Amino acid sequence: MKKGKFGKYAIAGALAFALVAGIPVASAANPSATINIGSLYEPQNLDNTAGGGQGVTEALNGNVYEGLFRLSDSGKVENLLATSTKTSANGLTYTFTLRPNVHFHSGKTLTSADVKYSIEKVIGSNSQSARKSSFGAIKLISTPDAKSVVVTLANKSISFVYNLSYVWIVNSSAKDLTSTEDGTGPYRLDSWKRGSTLSLTRFDGYWGHAAKNQTVVFHYFTDATALNNALLTHAVDVITSEQSPDALAQFKTSAFKINNGASTTKLLLVFNDRVAPFNKPLVRKAITSAIDNKKLLESIWGSYGTLTGSMVPPTDPWYEDLTKVNPYDVSLAKKELARAGYPNGFTFRLDTPNYDPHPAAAVFIKSELAKVGVTVNINIITADQWYNNVYKKLDFVATMQEHVNDRDVVWYGNPNFYWGYNNPPVTKLITQAEEANSASAQAALLKRANRIIVGDAASDWIYLYPQIVVASSGLSGYPINGLNSQFFAYEITKN
Repeated sequence: MKKGKFGKYAIAGALAFALVAGIPVASAANPSATINIGSLYEPQNLDNTAGGGQGVTEALNGNVYEGLFRLSDSGKVENLLATSTKTSANGLTYTFTLRPNVHFHSGKTLTSADVKYSIEKVIGSNSQSARKSSFGAIKLISTPDAKSVVVTLANKSISFVYNLSYVWIVNSSAKDLTSTEDGTGPYRLDSWKRGSTLSLTRFDGYWGHAAKNQTVVFHYFTDATALNNALLTHAVDVITSEQSPDALAQFKTSAFKINNGASTTKLLLVFNDRVAPFNKPLVRKAITSAIDNKKLLESIWGSYGTLTGSMVPPTDPWYEDLTKVNPYDVSLAKKELARAGYPNGFTFRLDTPNYDPHPAAAVFIKSELAKVGVTVNINIITADQWYNNVYKKLDFVATMQEHVNDRDVVWYGNPNFYWGYNNPPVTKLITQAEEANSASAQAALLKRANRIIVGDAASDWIYLYPQIVVASSGLSGYPINGLNSQFFAYEITKN
């Protein structure tokens, strides 16, 4: 949650000084205001265990649904629906005490049964949660009373509490959460007009501090230009993640504020490591070295964004700059292709999402790979097609996608994940890291795993997005880091 930098006393003091000095004071924030938020990421559905995508996280996480813990905009884990945690001496049993007097939007009182149901929903056989594999250590969930949840693990999991911040607590009696909701958050769902808007309204029965605005409306766009025009014309008050840096100049006026926060969103060229030719590490290394990621980043983002050379962003404790492992080197790429058995190159289909910046990036990649004899057939697909064909059916050779989560390098330890990377030593290191006794030991092991992953060029991590939030100058209290694509709206005020 984004708090005021100076606190209520400093604000009150500043206000008193302004009145005494005769300085004009800005109009007070309107608690009945509607906050209009512009985004390119409409949910696929409203259930984050059913392939809702990053859009459902952006709109509903922390706003409509809450977890036992909250991951703040600064990356700190804080108690939310859990008031206390007790851990057994062997680190295998966690006992959580629930906050009293919490009600779902339907009016039902939160109980331990709902927490048990929600965790089991994430780890269930039908779950499409990207965090499902993070909870493989769970052995048993019990509910000794209505306010206590006991989770027993089969083996230690140093990230267990951290990972619980991703689990939405839902009403165990709720039906069809793909199009409706029943959370405990400061807002309830008002309406969702597919292809247009998703509206939230303040929940009067909220257990905590009421949202500082009455209504939040997410407006969805399919291209960055239309999104920017909406902000310029005040159809929206804030853009959650600017995707057109060339347009930033028009916002460099007193009417707007440009914020450059910390990002966890990576743009990937994802290889299907199960199928030829990308089942060969040398081919993947060659493709990676044939693409000038720096030039691609600059062509899209100018001076913004970062090259990392891996899945790990600088905000993760195990970050290292690995950009030199598979450097941009056309001559090297040709040699690696020849050694892999493809001296004359090959042809492959690149499934490319139809929203910015994927189409432009795909055209750039096609041009780069042509220099080493590799032909790219670009196949533009919708977000729904990507989810169904690429993520679920694994029907692809290579694709482009952004991954928004932090600490997600661990997915390369799961051979069943959609990109199919399977390296037993890496899986072992990631398993050992999760069972580590200290954060420093965990970081050391994950650094070792990441170096192997990058050495294998399991994917091409093209660049780390900048996190640019642009807002009308009369707006305050919005998050600027957007970790894991969340966008808390409850502190936002508008004068």
